[in-house]
Amino acid sequence: MPEPIRALSREDARRIAVRAQLLDADRALVDGSDDIAEVVAQLTLLPLNPTDIVCPSAEHIARTRIPGLEPDDVRRAVEVDQSLFEHLGPHRHPMPAWAIGLRAMRDLPWLLAIGREPGAIGDGSRAWLQANAGFRERVLEQLRLDGPLPQSDIDDTADAPFRSSGWNTGRDVAMLLELLQVRGEVVVAERVGQSRIWDLAERVLPPGEPIDVEAAWTTWRERWLRASGIERATHLGDTGEPVRIEGMRGSWRLDPGADAADFSGRVALLSPLDRLIADRRRMAELWDFEYALEQYTPAAKRRWGVHALPILDGDRLIGKVDARTDRDVGTLRVARIHWDVDADARQRRAVDAELESLAAFLGVRLAIEEARRPARPAR
Repeated sequence: MPEPIRALSREDARRIAVRAQLLDADRALVDGSDDIAEVVAQLTLLPLNPTDIVCPSAEHIARTRIPGLEPDDVRRAVEVDQSLFEHLGPHRHPMPAWAIGLRAMRDLPWLLAIGREPGAIGDGSRAWLQANAGFRERVLEQLRLDGPLPQSDIDDTADAPFRSSGWNTGRDVAMLLELLQVRGEVVVAERVGQSRIWDLAERVLPPGEPIDVEAAWTTWRERWLRASGIERATHLGDTGEPVRIEGMRGSWRLDPGADAADFSGRVALLSPLDRLIADRRRMAELWDFEYALEQYTPAAKRRWGVHALPILDGDRLIGKVDARTDRDVGTLRVARIHWDVDADARQRRAVDAELESLAAFLGVRLAIEEARRPARPAR
């Protein structure tokens, strides 16, 4: 008879997930850019959204893991130390909206192996790329002769325009560059504000030995599970140990090195793109937490704020902070703290301390502008 599947409590499952993302009290005790690559390798990526509503996501996520991080350390790791690089994919990623991010340079070989396989991009994009073989060669030649170049300086000489049901229609240069980025032919050498500066990958990325694509996918599954701690099996096959979570349907996969023993938590204000909560279905299942990024939600329909920051307390998610950085006047403005629990004095003090710390990191003052909303009953 097969051995019975081990059962975990939901509390232990949450603690494993928090620990895997270096959000417990025993996070990696590192300081400065020398160790950013170690942290990013554990997280698998720093999701990259340069929108500066509160704090750019890569810097925000890094500072919740690295005590003493300076605002310029992430940029330095990419542009000077080259221990990180910007990458898009792999496209079998379970959360495509978060596929663009900064990766540890050590991950380059298996990411390139995945990016160069035929199925790395969708059928429609692959057909468009084939129809634009001449366009591809002209863009690569322009980068070879004149690069690195901002996207706006690259000539749109598409043989067939890109068409989609969304906003990418007509963005021929952008779509070509991103598809070539997945394939490892071009790379973002730096960002100037929100402008991407592109160059040939061979001039920016270090050379490496090619690896087998199946070995690359095995590495991806193992690394993704290690970074998650515990996950649904959908994208993982038989990687890890099968387990079930008490009170929940279906099976999960557990990283072989993960456990919840001696867990000690802390309070942290998370980026909306933080890997702990980026898979919203998993977030709802493990934490019973109601949340959405409302950046693109009409103002009248927003419940928590345009860029509300989830509050992590130990292994629980307990509320959201509606905040915005007003750089014109040098202020981190907190419009409201939405508590999902009956917050006690410790939790309130800890959130205030985190807000003070975030304001100091951003080099602005803190202003809590409105009365805090009364807590709703805990579920």
